[in-house]
Amino acid sequence: MRSEFRALMLVGLLLPAVILSGCASKGDEEVLAEEVYYQQARSAMEAGRFNEAEENLEFLETYYPFGRYAEQAQLDLIYSRYQNLDLEGARSAADRFLRLNPQSEHADYALYLRGLASYNLDLGLAARYFPVDVSKRAPGEQRQAFDDFSRLVNFYPNSIYAPDARQRMIAIRNRMAELELHAARYYIKREAYMAANNRARYIVEHLNGTPATEEALIIMAETYRFLDLKRAAEDSIKLLSANFPDSDAFAEDGSFQSNTIRPQDRSLTNVVTFGLIGDE
Repeated sequence: MRSEFRALMLVGLLLPAVILSGCASKGDEEVLAEEVYYQQARSAMEAGRFNEAEENLEFLETYYPFGRYAEQAQLDLIYSRYQNLDLEGARSAADRFLRLNPQSEHADYALYLRGLASYNLDLGLAARYFPVDVSKRAPGEQRQAFDDFSRLVNFYPNSIYAPDARQRMIAIRNRMAELELHAARYYIKREAYMAANNRARYIVEHLNGTPATEEALIIMAETYRFLDLKRAAEDSIKLLSANFPDSDAFAEDGSFQSNTIRPQDRSLTNVVTFGLIGDE
């Protein structure tokens, strides 16, 4: 009896180990070789199957985080997520790459893709299929994109991605200036002239050199005149004349003649609510 009891105890002790060993073996059989995951990911990327590529790259990162393909897999994951319209995921993957590989020779590429993801994040999928006036949308991630491209240009001025980054920075500034201008026009329409002046002044002070600058100076001059701030109005007109001497805001004799502001006969409710209620 005692020997049988010992045998049962031994079986009881060995059984969990056998079960665990079987699970591990099964799990090992499901994990593919590092090179297989990488080749499958590359083939999927070349065929435009970015969902499949992303899946293989994530497996590669999970099972072989320090393998021979680790750094390239991280870069490919950024690209695959970007192409898959997972823009937040692309930025997250770029952040991870830059954190793990701060001295990588491909850091400029990661920064560039991060900037592209932010650049397109405000518009997303809809902008690819529907007409969207980006100048009337909140800047949102545009400032983040500008910062990403700025980092790229400053730290890697000779990068092959730097020229495109510079052009996108110009486009972002123009876009943000146009947004401010759109807001200024809206406030003029609602006869909120101080608010319009603030928006126009922001363009002149922070986004100078953009195509919106000329109209911003005209709005500044007109709103200052309407608010009876003569000195400020004169300074704005001088700035306009110095930078845009051929502006349509000037008559043939050189006098300022713009008439952007046209007061309307509106109800008190319409004025107080900035035109959201009444007189529509």
